[in-house]
Amino acid sequence: MRILAVDPGAVRVGLALSDEGERLATPLSTLQSGRGLGARVARAARDAGAELVVVGLPRRLDGSEGPEAAQARELAAAISAEGLGAELWDERFTSVMAAAALRESRPRRGRKAAAARREDTDRVAAAVLLQSFLDSRRPPAP
Repeated sequence: MRILAVDPGAVRVGLALSDEGERLATPLSTLQSGRGLGARVARAARDAGAELVVVGLPRRLDGSEGPEAAQARELAAAISAEGLGAELWDERFTSVMAAAALRESRPRRGRKAAAARREDTDRVAAAVLLQSFLDSRRPPAP
């Protein structure tokens, strides 16, 4: 089964997709945040052949939830209302890890490069989130 992950943000949401064997997460695309996001994510999931959507749940360092977490819960509910399974998954540090990986892999400068890097960061953060989710579903090695 393929799984789509969503890294929600105020401006954009990053999407990532698993392989059929649920072993590897790959950055996919970004969508603009805003009205009808649940339906747009559900459409992207269906287009990609995903049966489950994992929505990043932003938590504070102490584990508590703020207004962003409430928005993530609303997004998961909207996706469920579209007929797809939706699960929440802790997304702490995914954007930080994604940005660091991108800086190391291809440093860029300038406005266009910065805008592209932000979109790349959103997609890669979704992949980091999804890989964490996929890894948690595997049985421990003997």
